[in-house]
Amino acid sequence: MLAVLVGCGPSDGPGDGAGRSPGAGPAPWTGPLPPVVDRVPTRDAVVFLTYDDGAERDPRFIDLVRERRLPVSLFLTDSVVGPGYAHFARLRSVGASLQNHTLDHPALRGLPYAGQRAEICGQQRKLASRFGVRPRLFRPPYGTYDTTTLRAAADCGIAAVVLWRATLEPDGHLTYTDGPHHLNPGDIIAVPSGEAPSLTLTERTARLLDELAERGLEVGRLEDHVGHR
Repeated sequence: MLAVLVGCGPSDGPGDGAGRSPGAGPAPWTGPLPPVVDRVPTRDAVVFLTYDDGAERDPRFIDLVRERRLPVSLFLTDSVVGPGYAHFARLRSVGASLQNHTLDHPALRGLPYAGQRAEICGQQRKLASRFGVRPRLFRPPYGTYDTTTLRAAADCGIAAVVLWRATLEPDGHLTYTDGPHHLNPGDIIAVPSGEAPSLTLTERTARLLDELAERGLEVGRLEDHVGHR
C-alpha cells in the first residue's frame, strides 16, 4: 500500500489548480491512483505494525520501540495528537515512521473532493512543518474511502492507502477482517487507540510480539515494502 511525496506547501502538488481560473479550486487528480493494501505479498516472515490516531502516549512504548528496534508506522491525526507531538518526535527518533491519518478524523467516503483533499493535504503540511517529513502512506479514518479519496490522496503526494487485515484490540487479542484467523507473512496489523483499554499500549504490543515469536514472525518496515511509485 504506498509512497513518494509531493510537497504540500503553497503549491500542494500536481492538482493544486495551477493555470485554472481564480476561484475554480484544485482540479481533481486524473493520474494513476494509489493502490489500497491490507497485506503485502512477501516471502519474508514479517508482518507490519501500524498505530492509529495518536491518542495513547504511553512513555514506556518509546522504550519498547527502541529496545526491540521495532519499525512501527504511526498514522497520526492532528486533532487527536493535539499538544502531544513531542511524544511522537521521540518515537521518530528511535525508529518509528510518521504517516497521515487526516487532520480531524472524518469518515471521508462521500465527502466532496475539496474537503477530502483539505483533510489529507492539511495533515501533510502539519507533519512537514513539525518534522520535515513527507508521508508516503495514508490511512483513511475508519477504513472508509471512495475513488474521490484516492484522487485527493494522490494529489497530496500519497503513494499508497493502507488498510489492515488484523486488529490488535484493547484487551490484547487479535481480530481479523477476512481470511484465516491467524497471522500470515505480509499481514498489516492495525492498533487503534482504545477507550480505557485494559492493557497499556506497551503491554498489548509486548504480548503481540510474544505471539509473533511463537509463529516465527518478525515486525517488518512497511515503507520498505509499499509506497514506491
